[in-house]
Amino acid sequence: MPTILGQNQYGKAETRVLRVVRDGDTHHLKDLNVSVALSGDMDDVHYSGSNAHVLPTDTTKNTVFAFAKEHGIDSAEQFGIHLARHFVTSQEPIERARIRIEEYAWDRIATSDANSRFIGADEVKHSFVRRNQEIRTTQVTFDGQAWQVVSGLKDLTVLNSTNSEFWGYAKDKYTTLKEAYDRILATDVSARWRYNWTSDEQRMPNWEKSYEQARKHMLHAFAETYSLSLQQTLYQMGSRIIDHRSEIDEIRFSLPNNHHFLVDLEPFGLKNDNEVYFAADRPYGLIEGTVLRDGVEPQIPVDLTNL
Repeated sequence: MPTILGQNQYGKAETRVLRVVRDGDTHHLKDLNVSVALSGDMDDVHYSGSNAHVLPTDTTKNTVFAFAKEHGIDSAEQFGIHLARHFVTSQEPIERARIRIEEYAWDRIATSDANSRFIGADEVKHSFVRRNQEIRTTQVTFDGQAWQVVSGLKDLTVLNSTNSEFWGYAKDKYTTLKEAYDRILATDVSARWRYNWTSDEQRMPNWEKSYEQARKHMLHAFAETYSLSLQQTLYQMGSRIIDHRSEIDEIRFSLPNNHHFLVDLEPFGLKNDNEVYFAADRPYGLIEGTVLRDGVEPQIPVDLTNL
């Protein structure tokens, strides 16, 4: 039976690039992990091995480094846009470019107090500590005409020590979970949101401000929602972002329910009044869902691993 070639792409995965901007004695960092995937007129390389239409993956890696110098890195989104536009417009066989970026945040290290400073320590503005919080993400796709930018974050760990309940659920003969009227609610937020900017004719969002504001509204909703279910919290987080950020039309969450179970201290003659918990890392509930602006069709894949 004859065979034909299906969807295909190639590129360079996980190019780590650190850009240092020296503003006098004050330095600023942008730390990215960039993956490039290119597709288009690539039949010949698969059928005959001809590389005439293949831009080497080593070249894409070099482009990442060169663009970090030539264009700088104002934001992960803007950097991805520069790269995608370059690959599609500079190489005729390339019809579509997808750029995935993870950004790692660094915080400036505060210097010692006056009693223990070394000479000039009060002017140190070039030392950083890697932030042990979330990883910022973005995926930029360009086909020569239309853009799609899906940004977000992962590994943002949040916890409410009260104002969460879970009761009134369906039960069968295998149900052993006790209803909870005051529980810990904790999760590691993975979120992807889609911008409605799709054309160079539109005004481009302020990517840095948009990320900061989306994160802020997400956290505010988590903290301010009296939760009767993690699903309810998910919806409130997404709604808060959609309501406050006009440039975002769709957001999808994947929220593991990081269970915290009250420890039975009665064998030791102790009463556990919602004070001591066992933090179970697995198995865990996994709550996922998409929140959309009314009238908008979903475009973020249901399986976030396919982003």
